[in-house]
Amino acid sequence: MKVLLLGSGGREHALGRALEQDPEVDELHAAPGNPGLDAIARLHDINPADPDAVVALARELAVDLVVVGPEAPLVAGVADAVRDAGIDCFGPSRAAAQLEASKAFAKEVMAAASVPTAEARLCTTEAEAAAALDEFGPTYVVKDDGLAAGKGVVVTDDRDAALAHAVACGRVIIESFLDGPEVSLFAICDGDRALPLMPAQDYKRVGDGDAGPNTGGMGAYCPLPFLEPGFASDVMARVIQPTLDEMKRRGTPFVGLLYAGLALTSQGLKVVEFNVRFGDPETQAVLALLGSPLGQVLRAAARGELESVGQLRWLNGGAVVVVEAAEGYPGTPRTGAPIELPRDTDDAWVLHAGTALVDGQLMSSGGRVLGVVARGSDVEHARERAYWLADGIRFDDGFHRTDIGIPH
Repeated sequence: MKVLLLGSGGREHALGRALEQDPEVDELHAAPGNPGLDAIARLHDINPADPDAVVALARELAVDLVVVGPEAPLVAGVADAVRDAGIDCFGPSRAAAQLEASKAFAKEVMAAASVPTAEARLCTTEAEAAAALDEFGPTYVVKDDGLAAGKGVVVTDDRDAALAHAVACGRVIIESFLDGPEVSLFAICDGDRALPLMPAQDYKRVGDGDAGPNTGGMGAYCPLPFLEPGFASDVMARVIQPTLDEMKRRGTPFVGLLYAGLALTSQGLKVVEFNVRFGDPETQAVLALLGSPLGQVLRAAARGELESVGQLRWLNGGAVVVVEAAEGYPGTPRTGAPIELPRDTDDAWVLHAGTALVDGQLMSSGGRVLGVVARGSDVEHARERAYWLADGIRFDDGFHRTDIGIPH
């Protein structure tokens, strides 16, 4: 099977690593890819959000499957164009991708499907935002309605800061605060059915103890010891399947990865948000424990044939990913710093995100630069291995949280 993977971040390096290990994947391509993917895939310098360029490359390479990593190509309609060209594609249509592209649309779908979520108001003016903030009171939750690369949400007790974010975004969802821990659950969907991946927990705040501003994620781990048996089945029955059924009813069946961000509140399970692609950094931890052949599973989903896959298989133990970020992140990160990496082992490895090769030297090129992943006999052992490997990285501008893998 020839596979074309779109994207260039840590999520794509994790996906590429898992795809490359599938015995039926004999040729892996990535566009545009990153220095880590360069070791396992042939890279192609195209814009992954350009439907015509993606289709042309997929035809030239005669690929069997296109896997879309980031959200921007999905919102641009890349999956529609690839499918129209007669090529299997794992990723939702432009219409179905509105579950992430518009939080207002996602709320509408959840209401129609009776999916539990926070009460919310769509606000487009400062007056509407001010009224919604006063209605819900602190803690204030303000979300940019559109795509914001994981950084469009402000959760604060400072009303002025909440209102300022609403005004800056223009069109926002303001909602009631959901208490309790948050959990991420990914589901591989074929339009009718879905298979759950292992639940994971990520760390959104930039600093230890969940201090500082929200980020795209500073680390993650799985499995989660505090979840009740049957948690994933409950989420599939109450959240994922009703959403799939509602999307199909609307004439926009969802084929791809549906990511449910969940809050385990004092009032029960509630959806924080939907994403329509593998979430980062949780993907890096979850795929480290996947025992099923990823390429074959994703192609079955793209073809509407998940029924043939059966239940996914998982390795024993735990997995942890620690994100190495650049100084200044999540604001304006300092880039262009040299990086030297330790050698990967069988149970611990480094995934590239914001990196670039400049005259043969690995350099930082973004905010979240590396993901340090490790497996272990349990989460604590995986945590020890991840931090052991992270200590071997030479990156003067880098920093990481020291509490990844501790439930929060």
